[in-house]
Amino acid sequence: MVGYEGFTKEAKSLLGLNLSVLQLKNFEWFASELAAWNQRFNLTAITDAQDIEIKHFLDSLTCLLAMLPKPFGKVVDVGTGAGFPGLPIKIIHPQVNLTLIESVGKKVEFCRHVVKSLGLKGVEVIHARVERVSHWPEHRQTYDWALARAVATTPVLIEYLLPLLRLGGRAVIQKGETGPAEVQAAEEALLILGGQIDQIIPLELPMVVETRYMIVVDKVAAAPEKYPRRPGIPAKRPLGS
Repeated sequence: MVGYEGFTKEAKSLLGLNLSVLQLKNFEWFASELAAWNQRFNLTAITDAQDIEIKHFLDSLTCLLAMLPKPFGKVVDVGTGAGFPGLPIKIIHPQVNLTLIESVGKKVEFCRHVVKSLGLKGVEVIHARVERVSHWPEHRQTYDWALARAVATTPVLIEYLLPLLRLGGRAVIQKGETGPAEVQAAEEALLILGGQIDQIIPLELPMVVETRYMIVVDKVAAAPEKYPRRPGIPAKRPLGS
């Protein structure tokens, strides 16, 4: 893995993680498979080995700054793509009960390949739109944590994530430099769906120019049954727009 020592150092300095030899080998294999699959399928625009370490693996693991020291419990990653941020978190914390939701078949296939090949237990990969999954009784209002990265604008993600969370659960939304402005635009969505901003955490990643933000949202009230609206509508007509 290019930057193998650099990744270890950054994980330690930024997140306080001491990665084991097995964890590093798993990340190395993950990066290699992602690059190989990406030659056949368009899984990600990030293909350079060092970029994968920083912009996929390390960026995914920054969610831990919001999640610790609370118990992990049940975690859902919405619009996971090639498994981010959920799978790197699972590699570090195998006790996490993880659900990945993705609507693109090849990305679902890749996630299942990673889960099986690394022997990750307690991971469910769902091939469906989140607007549908959020209405399934076994998933609605059952999760402790709901994560999303680079999937949609914050008002849209509030509608995707909050119906999945139990009362007292939390959403972690990973954003670029537009994060704080998007929070302002999400006020009505938060009010309708029972969310309340807990904190906005700025992050500086190595070799990434723009500041990254994690928006942490508390679920303080139940979301009305009609939300999320049917597939495509939240993105087309965001609440509050």
